[in-house]
Amino acid sequence: MATYEELFDLRANSELRNKVSVACAKRAQELLDGGAPTADEVAWASAVLINPLAQADKIFIYVLAANSAATVSQILAATDAAIQSNVDAAVAALIAGGITS
Repeated sequence: MATYEELFDLRANSELRNKVSVACAKRAQELLDGGAPTADEVAWASAVLINPLAQADKIFIYVLAANSAATVSQILAATDAAIQSNVDAAVAALIAGGITS
């Protein structure tokens, strides 16, 4: 299990941050291309496309917290698919909670 300090320090890991940023952009694209996105989904996707790193940083914190039971090594070894799955879950939770920007 990663300690809180280790989780905080992972925020500075540019490779992991970049993967989360790309996963956010991919989720935004999927929401917009998915048929009939809700107003909240459009708002979140638009915020990502306007300032991807700012939105990715918010999701990054959520993903780190959601994976706090994993070790740092496990978090760093996460596949693109695992990161995408975590980002998708984070986005769904935030949008459901009304956090769209």
